Amino acid sequence: MLRISAIHHIAIICSDYEASKDFYTRILGFTIIAENYREERRSFKLDLALNGVYAIELFSFPGPPKRTSRPEAAGLRHLAFAVPDMDSTVAYLDQNNIASEPVRIDEFTGCRFTFISDPDGLPIEFYEEEDHN
Repeated sequence: MLRISAIHHIAIICSDYEASKDFYTRILGFTIIAENYREERRSFKLDLALNGVYAIELFSFPGPPKRTSRPEAAGLRHLAFAVPDMDSTVAYLDQNNIASEPVRIDEFTGCRFTFISDPDGLPIEFYEEEDHN
């Protein structure tokens, strides 16, 4: 059996580097580990951490094709982040003019969740931790 110890990182290609950098750092709270510009590819590579753990590589490339979100296509569907409290999460999103879908209840766990979109329309889910009380 192949032994995988953890998810190392998630790679995201964005169309507007500065908008996505702002979204993932200022709005979502990721911290920058490293930022590099690759001249030969006319591309930025931004390494981001969540709670001190390397999590996302944010890439910019000239003219990337649009991502299909709706109708849903095969492949990666969304990113999901655990949050301790859904009410404060939605309030924070509202304060930062980030539109969120109505909060729903997971029929299997009873936990609350909602979705937003990143600047390129990538669906991002916020899923309330089961022990939030």
